Amino acid sequence: MKSIGVFTSGGDAPGMNACLRAVVRAAIYHGVEVYGIRRGYNGMINGDIFKMKSSSVSGIIQTGGTLLKSARSEEFLTAEGKKKAFDQLQLHGIGGLVALGGNGTFTGAAHFGDEFGIPIVGAPCTIDNDLYGTDYTIGYDTAVNTALDAIDKIRDTADSHDRVFFIEVMGRDSGYIAVPCAIGGGAEVVMIPESQLTLPSIINSLEEGWKRSKTSSIVIIAEGEVEGGATKVAAKVREALPYLDVRVTIIGHVQRGGAPTAQDRMLASRLGIACVKALLAGKRNVMAGIINDELVYTPFAETISRKKSISSDFVEMMDILSV
Repeated sequence: MKSIGVFTSGGDAPGMNACLRAVVRAAIYHGVEVYGIRRGYNGMINGDIFKMKSSSVSGIIQTGGTLLKSARSEEFLTAEGKKKAFDQLQLHGIGGLVALGGNGTFTGAAHFGDEFGIPIVGAPCTIDNDLYGTDYTIGYDTAVNTALDAIDKIRDTADSHDRVFFIEVMGRDSGYIAVPCAIGGGAEVVMIPESQLTLPSIINSLEEGWKRSKTSSIVIIAEGEVEGGATKVAAKVREALPYLDVRVTIIGHVQRGGAPTAQDRMLASRLGIACVKALLAGKRNVMAGIINDELVYTPFAETISRKKSISSDFVEMMDILSV
């Protein structure tokens, strides 16, 4: 393989740039030309492709966001769109792709690779940490620490004013951000899609705390929780327990930005290099990941379809620590 392309797609995650840097420099180290594709599959279709050098990725390891930018592409979902994308890759002599993204990115890559026979290897870049085939995804550690920093500050004002705060963190389908934030932030309750904790049990828990003269509490809620997010849950609790001073904070997209932690920079660098090595070794339609500190490659079909569950140990920890 004489040349590869690299692109970022879907939601941005801290460490994407660190991973991009690793891909570019690993390719150059192995004597392979590398092309950057701007704005994901959209840029692939439109030919927004340029040759990258080592200097192209200088000074980006510490930055959030993505140098190549990201965009969603409805056109890529069509046969005509995929054909346009493939023609552009052929025009630039690109023989393989590195995809930096999450579930949606790999779904598109799996179909594209199967239909046109182009080798694609993915690096898991998503703050949700919800991809099967890796213990941690790039951006997850930074997102948790960003959210936890905000939760620590909210705890100060909750204690000062005897308030109950409902804090919503990201996690449309996963509680992987919410659980460590709840444990690390000393929360009394955590609500995640996986556990389906009922509203009556939350109301009962807060009521019992009030009876024990507990004047402030923190409830962490993943945005995809079945009861409807922090605003709806807080409104129902306020109605049931009107004597509580209830407030809501939605941390939101701040979790996606900022400088990646040391752990995310290391993970991104390791997986970026692994993606290039995989392409050169003839692998295709797989995601590079780390399980028990060992490099593994999981087929896209598997990482897309299989559910990554929350450890029952974490749930038990919350039960114990919230007494």
